[in-house]
Amino acid sequence: MTSKPRNRALGAQELDRFGEELDALRARTLAQVGRVDAAYIRRVVAAVRWFGLGGRLLLFAAAAGLAFGLGWLLWTAAVLGTLSLALSKILENMEVGHNVMHGQYDWMRDPHLDGKTYEWDIVATGDNWRKTHNYQHHTWTNVRGMDDDIGYGLLRLFPEQRWKPFFLAQPLIAVVFALLFEWGVAIQDLRLGRWLTGKTKHRAMWRKFVPVGRKMGKQLLKDYVLFPLLAGPFFLPVLLGNLVANLIRNVWTYTVIFCGHFTIDAEVFPKESVRNESRGHWYLRQLRGSSNLTGGKWMDLMTGNLSHQIEHHFYPDIPAWRYAAMAVEVREICGRYGQHYDTGSLPRQFGEVVWRILRHAWPSRPRARRPLVRAEAQA
Repeated sequence: MTSKPRNRALGAQELDRFGEELDALRARTLAQVGRVDAAYIRRVVAAVRWFGLGGRLLLFAAAAGLAFGLGWLLWTAAVLGTLSLALSKILENMEVGHNVMHGQYDWMRDPHLDGKTYEWDIVATGDNWRKTHNYQHHTWTNVRGMDDDIGYGLLRLFPEQRWKPFFLAQPLIAVVFALLFEWGVAIQDLRLGRWLTGKTKHRAMWRKFVPVGRKMGKQLLKDYVLFPLLAGPFFLPVLLGNLVANLIRNVWTYTVIFCGHFTIDAEVFPKESVRNESRGHWYLRQLRGSSNLTGGKWMDLMTGNLSHQIEHHFYPDIPAWRYAAMAVEVREICGRYGQHYDTGSLPRQFGEVVWRILRHAWPSRPRARRPLVRAEAQA
């Protein structure tokens, strides 16, 4: 697979100017945030509610079709209901939950959109996500030993990761992880490996698991017990519809996130690289570890605007629907400083992710890369 253009190493003054230009774009955009942003997120919240309600009503209609022997109604309502519910869950997960928890709408002072307390519709707790994603991942993006999102402890996606025979199974593990992605996110902060090797005591693990287990139980009860029971003895279409909708949401979320972080030219960094890191250097690291997706407004909406992963890593607390407009200037700035702006279609970017999963299941060595920052800029 052909590699994309390489980044030009920057000197100290260029590095500072690069950071200043990107900071200035952030300031100009924040100055525009207001009523139009509030109206946008409220429309999305309404869409989540109506698609969810419509999906569940259609699944109940499918149950009625089963009760009265109307096969055509059963299959039509089941498919449409499942897709509508999946759409609701995707929008809630990506465009509402993820972005709200980044504090993008805290300025509205709406308790339902408070980034510090929002709880989303997956088995993972909001508090754990705010720790592992908002802080650890966004602060230490792609820094080995500091960003747990590098392979999520299951996959070897970069040659810099030490190879173990376990990784030979990762093509299969990757498929299972995609289907159960919300569960992987839910247990990420538990660090089960430390518990299994005795580094974390049982009592400490139990304390960490209690809120996670409570959230898991709540989600399982809602989707697989309460709503199916409302259909009485004809619960099966409702149960299966909820299950498939969650699987669709999981696979889509996994695909979008992996395309944003694990394409061919995405890089990882040693801990030493962030010592005394300047603002400009931080931006370069975010750029070098991120990739965008093309596809227009519908792709932006369905990905929670993580189709603009570069802009999201630069500006995680700015309302994400603004990333498309910001991307025009971000790309121009990157071009002027000789920095590659990685973007491509979903099939192409995900193809590169699949290549990484397959290639690095086997032993591999890091390839030589031109330094991003000139030596005097790192001193």
